[in-house]
Amino acid sequence: MPQTRTTCPRCRQPVMVDVTQLFDVNADPQAKQRILSGNFNIIHCPSCGYEGSLATPLVYHDAEKELLLTYFPPELGMPINEQERLIGPLINQVVNKLPPEKRKGYLFRPQNMLTMQTMVERILEGDGITREMIQAQQQRLNLIQRLMTVKDDELPEIAKQEDALLDESFFALLSRLIEASAAGGDENSANQLAALQQKLLPLTNTGKRLQEQVTETQEAVKSLQEASKKGLTREKLLDLIIKAPNETRLNALVGMARGGMDYSFFDLLSQRIDKAKDEEKTRLLALRERLLHLTHEIDQEVQNQVSQAHQLLEEILKAENVEEATLQKIPEINDLFLEIIKSDLEETRKKGDLERLKKLQQVMSTLQKASAPPPEYALIEELISAPDDEQRQKILENRPDQVTPEFMDMLNNLVAQTQNQARDADQELNGQLEAAYRSALRFSMQANMKK
Repeated sequence: MPQTRTTCPRCRQPVMVDVTQLFDVNADPQAKQRILSGNFNIIHCPSCGYEGSLATPLVYHDAEKELLLTYFPPELGMPINEQERLIGPLINQVVNKLPPEKRKGYLFRPQNMLTMQTMVERILEGDGITREMIQAQQQRLNLIQRLMTVKDDELPEIAKQEDALLDESFFALLSRLIEASAAGGDENSANQLAALQQKLLPLTNTGKRLQEQVTETQEAVKSLQEASKKGLTREKLLDLIIKAPNETRLNALVGMARGGMDYSFFDLLSQRIDKAKDEEKTRLLALRERLLHLTHEIDQEVQNQVSQAHQLLEEILKAENVEEATLQKIPEINDLFLEIIKSDLEETRKKGDLERLKKLQQVMSTLQKASAPPPEYALIEELISAPDDEQRQKILENRPDQVTPEFMDMLNNLVAQTQNQARDADQELNGQLEAAYRSALRFSMQANMKK
């Protein structure tokens, strides 16, 4: 990532900033997420502590959506011809990276966005997310911020007033914020948001329904585990389903035990129906219809997922560059896709289709490389596992090319993270990381002195 020298808007001291101007989804699958997050081109002033965004021209490109967007911050105050001069080379990079057959008309008609918010909305619109949906999401975010500041005794009245907005999307957003805060090391925010979630659940209609789903799912798991202790048979499974106290428990049981609900299972249910009388017979007949509907829905969803995974695989295999196509599609790849490609590999070997086999192996190899931890992590693991300084020194001497400034920054950040967590369980790991950092720092300094 290139750096540029700029001046801090607050204290006017010079500062270096990592700058990204081109966000090309084809070259970097994470580009969309980075531009949507807003976490780029940030000025961090070491002198006064100022943090803010650097105003710079931006280009966003997504060939699949045929989107080429440009943004020129108005505060730069440059005339149109100067803007085109600065943006032009970035667009040329986009065009030059595409094979000739993918250079379509949209590349010659870039859409100029007047504001950064407009650019974000246009990107989301390409994913089927409308402005109304964005506004609704913003309303939920504003409500979360408001709820974080009110007293507990005020929550019931606000929850009653905002019940329509406190829907499943609200609680899903709240859960994502909790996860993001925890992943970012902000445990205080994660705990506050989690506490708010627990307070809201019993106060809202959606929350009560979600609580019921969680409770009933737990009970379904418990009942299946109990039945499995002496072997879960179709008869036992049928008894559990017949005795399910509500629709939520029934859905949970079917979802978890679909594999056992085969022809023999339904034959047992039919036998129960034949022996039943009056209201019980009517209830079991209705139950059978409901079970047939639920299992059909599950099977249809699985079939759709399998079909989508097959389509994704074929799309990758048809690409001119299989490795590049695989990397671009990593966000869409899941465990089902991996199972399908393994099965396809076996079938292709049996058929002797060498050309397809080669491409499938390329896909697998690319995925394995992408999922493998960076070599720096392997080195850190070796260092923290070493018993003493002498052994750490030997490890570093065998891999001097990996002791780079980036490696030292990574190790230093890991030390800082474990120190900030400050939990008893982390004390041993923190000590190992500090020892590894000291050894690596000493080795790096000695290597620099020899140059």
